[in-house]
Amino acid sequence: QVQLVESGGGSVQAGGSLRLSCAASGFMNRDAYMAWFRQAPGKEREGVASISRIGDPIYKSSVQGRFVISRDNGQNTLFLHMNSLQPEDSAVYYCAAEFSGSAWTRSLVRKDYNFWGQGTQVTVSS
Repeated sequence: QVQLVESGGGSVQAGGSLRLSCAASGFMNRDAYMAWFRQAPGKEREGVASISRIGDPIYKSSVQGRFVISRDNGQNTLFLHMNSLQPEDSAVYYCAAEFSGSAWTRSLVRKDYNFWGQGTQVTVSS
């Protein structure tokens, strides 16, 4: 059974940093392309960063240069390092995984993913 469990959320002041983790079970991390999404109150869930099976990332333009997505296949864990956080980054952050596609596939499109975690809250105060 595929399971994704996020952790590492919390409250920080603007300019601060957080590292989110997503522990995967029921499958091998390297067999899926994965992503981080976020959803703020009243807004659509949006893709923040995605990483292919071979470790090639893409980012939403507003987080490029501030966020880094990485994966540790040995630990079966996905990470999102978030720096220079701003109030507009406040949201529930979700981990997602999908097994289709090729070694190079990555996506920031919500409908491309069938497996989701429960989310972790990130709150950035000004």
